Amino acid sequence: MLCPDSVFSVVSRSPVTVTVAYQVVPGREADFHSWGWAGLRACAQAPGFLGGGVLVDGEAEWHVVYRFDSDGSYRTWDNSVTAVQWATRAEGLAMETGRQVVHGSKAWFEAQSTRPAAPAAPRPPPKWKLWFVNMSAVFPPVLLFNLLILPYLSSLNAFFRTLLLCLAVTAIVTWFLMPRLQQFFKKWLYPPLQALRGRHKRRPA
Repeated sequence: MLCPDSVFSVVSRSPVTVTVAYQVVPGREADFHSWGWAGLRACAQAPGFLGGGVLVDGEAEWHVVYRFDSDGSYRTWDNSVTAVQWATRAEGLAMETGRQVVHGSKAWFEAQSTRPAAPAAPRPPPKWKLWFVNMSAVFPPVLLFNLLILPYLSSLNAFFRTLLLCLAVTAIVTWFLMPRLQQFFKKWLYPPLQALRGRHKRRPA
């Protein structure tokens, strides 16, 4: 993924720098940060892409900046299905408040030197933390299934008993327990995201 401190540039006669400003929904800063980086990764697959970054200023206004080697390359990306899908996924996270398209190299270097960079994407949680959350989600339904259900299935083939156990437990874990446990342990699993969120909360009026 591209970030402001790893942005690269290629010499071009008429590069195009696009800066899109967003007002992020309070509390969704970390999600928007991930969305922006994912979009730039998709953008990097488009012909003529030169670099990009996700930036934020002190007032919690976010910017996604990217650059193409020509206006034609930029238009091709902007009208692509991938670009439309990326923009659609921002619904509920942020509202676009402005867009600036500048031709030439000067604007790119000015943007990189004047806008503070967003922090690098946080690392995944340690495996032992993931193991603990997974165990917390799997153990209760397995225990309950063995205590309350399996005694009534003793005459059933072992294959089907195991299949029913797996189907029931994975459904409960996937749709009920895991989302709630991930939300409950979010600060513990992703402390860098919480720090990012705290730094970029909107200042009170």
